[in-house]
Amino acid sequence: MSGQAISANPHPEAKSPSGPGRPKDLAKRSAILEAAKTLFLRDGFAGTSMDQIAGEAGVSKLTVYSHFGDKEHLFAEAIQSKCRDLMPDELFEFDDLRGSLRQQLERIATAFFDMVSSEEALSIHRMLLAPGNGDEGLRRIFWEAGPARTHAAFGAFLASHAAAGELDLPDAHIAAQQFFTLVKGELHSRLMCGLCEPLTAAERAQHLQSAIDMFLRAYAVR
Repeated sequence: MSGQAISANPHPEAKSPSGPGRPKDLAKRSAILEAAKTLFLRDGFAGTSMDQIAGEAGVSKLTVYSHFGDKEHLFAEAIQSKCRDLMPDELFEFDDLRGSLRQQLERIATAFFDMVSSEEALSIHRMLLAPGNGDEGLRRIFWEAGPARTHAAFGAFLASHAAAGELDLPDAHIAAQQFFTLVKGELHSRLMCGLCEPLTAAERAQHLQSAIDMFLRAYAVR
C-alpha cells in the first residue's frame, strides 16, 4: 500500500492552466519545471522571475504561463517535484519485501535528513523566514507542497504498520510529526544558523539511529 494520495494541485488558489487545444509539450513542461527547481531553490521566490525561468528552460514566457498558470503555481509544483525527487512515493510503500520496519525507517530517515539538511533546503527555509521575504500565502504554498505531502505519506505508512500489528499508534499523524522532529533534532537548527559543520557519515548514522531507537521505544508493540 502506498502513502495517501497527494493532491495534484497543492495550491488550489493558484490559477491552473486549462482550455482547448493540442496536448501540452511534455518535454517543455519538464524543462520548465527543472529550471524552476534550480532557480527557486537557488535564488528564492522573489529573486526568480518568470523571464529567468523561461530563459533557463529555453522557452518563451508565454509557454511557461501556458503550462503552469502563474508564478505561485509553478513554485508549488517545483517544491513538490523536488520533494518527490528526494523522497519518492515508493519510499512510503507498505511492502514486506522492502525489509524490516526498522530498515524502512532508516531509509526514510536518511532521505528526509539529507533533504532538509541540503544547502538548497536550508536556503529556501531561510528565505521564507526572513522578514519581508515570503508572506503567509507563500509559506502556505511551500508547506502544502512540501512538508504536508511528506507528513501525509509517512502517516499513512505508519498507519499501515500499526494495522499489521508492528506499531502501537494512537495517532499516526502525530507520530509522523514526532518522527521527523526527532530526525531533525538540534542539528537542523544549528545548520539553519550556520553553526554546524557538515556531518561525517558515521555522525549522521549515529544521529539517525538514535532518533529511530527513541521512536520505536515509544511506539513498539508491548
